[in-house]
Amino acid sequence: MSDEDIDLTDMPEVTDFAGWERGKFYRPVKDQVTLRLDRDVLHWFKLSHERYQTAINQALREHIRRERAAKSDQ
Repeated sequence: MSDEDIDLTDMPEVTDFAGWERGKFYRPVKDQVTLRLDRDVLHWFKLSHERYQTAINQALREHIRRERAAKSDQ
């Protein structure tokens, strides 16, 4: 069936994307690694965050963002 033969009369075109969230279902590929952390750092993350591995990942992402911003300002 060609595109012209498809009946879209009961499905109006979406033109308002205000409530949409970009990347909502995107999940980056994860790699399992062995990482040595100072005991006090790991202890703090475990006490402070139920999902401490996710929190460590977010902290590393924030570090990358700051480093990139600092390099682009130079």
